[in-house]
Amino acid sequence: MLDQSLKDQLAAYLERVREPFEMVATLGTDASSQEMRSLLEQIASLSDKITVRTDGTDARKPSFALQRKTGAPMKLRFAAIPLGHEFTSLVLALLWTGGHPPKVEDDTLAQIRALHFDAPQKFDVFMSLSCHNCPDVVQALSLMAINNPAFDVTIIDGGLNQQEVEDKGIMAVPALHLDGQMFHSGRASLEELIAKLDTGAAKREATKLSAKAPYDVLILGGGPAGAAAAVYAARKGIRTGLLAERFGGQVNDTMAIENYIGVPETDGPKYAAALEQHVKTYDVDFMNGHRAASVVPASAAGGYITLTTESGGELKTRNLIIATGARWRNMNVPGEQEYKNKGVAYCPHCDGPLFKGKDVAVIGGGNSGVEAAIDLAGLVKHVTVFEFMPEMKADAVLVNKLKSLANVTIHLNTQTLEVTGSGEGSGARMNGLRFKDRATNEEQTLAVEGVFVQIGLVPNTEFLGTTLERTKFGEIVIDAKNHTNVAGIFGAGDCTTVPYKQIVIAASEGAKAALSAFDHLIRTPAPQEATETATA
Repeated sequence: MLDQSLKDQLAAYLERVREPFEMVATLGTDASSQEMRSLLEQIASLSDKITVRTDGTDARKPSFALQRKTGAPMKLRFAAIPLGHEFTSLVLALLWTGGHPPKVEDDTLAQIRALHFDAPQKFDVFMSLSCHNCPDVVQALSLMAINNPAFDVTIIDGGLNQQEVEDKGIMAVPALHLDGQMFHSGRASLEELIAKLDTGAAKREATKLSAKAPYDVLILGGGPAGAAAAVYAARKGIRTGLLAERFGGQVNDTMAIENYIGVPETDGPKYAAALEQHVKTYDVDFMNGHRAASVVPASAAGGYITLTTESGGELKTRNLIIATGARWRNMNVPGEQEYKNKGVAYCPHCDGPLFKGKDVAVIGGGNSGVEAAIDLAGLVKHVTVFEFMPEMKADAVLVNKLKSLANVTIHLNTQTLEVTGSGEGSGARMNGLRFKDRATNEEQTLAVEGVFVQIGLVPNTEFLGTTLERTKFGEIVIDAKNHTNVAGIFGAGDCTTVPYKQIVIAASEGAKAALSAFDHLIRTPAPQEATETATA
């Protein structure tokens, strides 16, 4: 199961286990059960504090539970062989079960332990081993199960439990079911999930935010642009804050990164983690898990720019850098929203394994669409690619690779009209696409069980309203030094008019915005209320 190098690394990690615990397996006679047995036995051989039992009675086979021999009871099970993207989740679950402290804020851990419910919180977490959004959710629920006995959590690999996934109509991961009902679908941070469970959390967070002193520079957004802006601002020795809905932004959804200068090869989650680590080496007030609701310029806010969050918190700053990035563009056709996560998907790496052996479509003939189609062709029965323009927009090397695949069909100059489906409620599923040839206006239908939408990005700027000048596409209009049309407010990265939406460009734009903000700061008198406070 594990090669020697991986076993050596795992053995080093397991030296941190403090408390003895058991891995209780429920196994059958199938190959997957034997694979799980081998994995668990290898893990147990690396630590004298971990033992394996094979007398489990769980309904799912194969599966295994983690159970401490002493201390508070916990209920955490894996109906999965957690390798691939989930190997880190397994290692962390082993360490946390064995008493090694998690790397989360003390307040967050205390909040988890303080959660109280009238009945056990039985969660099923559906994931796939190729999903790079899933580990955050898996690790969050694992942490809750280990630290609060009210949580009963089972981590389920959709590829290993295909019949259950089929029966429950799960067509996108991660998917969280609470007591058999959908609780959350898609990516989520630990803080976001806690907030959904702790109904008083939003009000408390808003109060904490509003109590903070004004910043010299506040950065809104935690992607490459926001992270670079935070580092450059903090290095100037000024009071710097960073508020993000999800640190790392869309980088978390990017797989191979091979064109960032000086880094020959990495992936999105690793790069996002490196960004966070870099920012936290500086004196930056780091506020993750918050969404902006509005911005009021200094001229109407008594000397400070005021940023209000959706939770009702208010932050004040002399300069604001908006680096909120962008998100996947929707097709905006009938049926898309109705069948979202019921066949309509946006992440081939996350959800592709759920469509194994099925017919699917990809919308978009740019690099993202063609790369998605190539990836899917190795999993599904057949891929049909739809491109709106008469020619594919992707790089020639990708197009040639796509055309070489036997189970791929390409439709050019084609407009998608509708996503069709059947059923209602939890049983609703898409079953096809209606489209037309733009040259002849001939309409056709195609029976597919999934469609992956890869047609570009939409800037995350709706919360600004008319506060700043934006293009008809929603991009913040900036000049060469990242100034917007409002003094003291700067824009950076994919949410702006800067051409070429690339990670390396977003990072450089964040640095430029921070330098421009600092230049503005030292040339602008402090607000009167700040001066009065300083001399009081």
